[in-house]
Amino acid sequence: MISASQKWVIGLMVGFTILTLSLPTLVVLGASFTAGNIIAFPPQGLSLQWYEKIALARDLQQAFLRSLIVAGICTAVALPVGTLAGIALSRLRLRFTAAIQVYLLLPFTIPLIGSGIGLMLVFGEWRVLGSLWPVGMACAVINLPFIIWSVSSSAVLLDPDLELAAQNCGAGRVQTFVHVTLPAVMPGVITGSLLMFILAMNEFLVSLLLTDARIVTLPVLIYNSIRSIITPDLAAVSVVFIVIALAAIWLLDRLVGLEIFLKSK
Repeated sequence: MISASQKWVIGLMVGFTILTLSLPTLVVLGASFTAGNIIAFPPQGLSLQWYEKIALARDLQQAFLRSLIVAGICTAVALPVGTLAGIALSRLRLRFTAAIQVYLLLPFTIPLIGSGIGLMLVFGEWRVLGSLWPVGMACAVINLPFIIWSVSSSAVLLDPDLELAAQNCGAGRVQTFVHVTLPAVMPGVITGSLLMFILAMNEFLVSLLLTDARIVTLPVLIYNSIRSIITPDLAAVSVVFIVIALAAIWLLDRLVGLEIFLKSK
């Protein structure tokens, strides 16, 4: 049994943790509504002028559209590859499974600058730099383990007897996969796809190495802007990223359910 004093201490620690995690977001949110010309918190009055400015800024609109395209390419590439790889690693008896699992950790153990430079050299050798699709491909390669792990966690919960029952009823391998296996792992597929999309939207370092002035994505444009001066419109752009992340969480809750997602982890 937990005593009243222990509950009080635990509640205090949880509250402090939530406040610490939320404080940067609250500061950026408040600064985006400032009426002054310099980013500050507490804000110097309240105004929506900076949201109006980013809504009318053509360079921000184009950079945001490029980020959406990169995220779409990343998700489209990673979705079939990650789904099949996740199912294979969890459902099939493969040789060197442990080695493959360790290999999937490489994107997180190798410094991102190293991966970015390697991809830049590869795409430069292929003479495809200056396009958006290499950026999307690079984001898919780096973040692919997320969707693999997400699908694997759902595939582990699949009862093998369901697939055997479908095959005994005359279903072929493709029919069994489409009507039994894929629906069973769909929560992991949806979760992984949303993660890949958000990670690609926010990817900065790889985008910085693979883009030029003609095709900068939104994170790179923000970085180029803050090198001179940090203005409140950049805080407004940051709030837009926060809203997109919250929308992804809401969509995840509606399609999968956060409880199911957390249990799968």
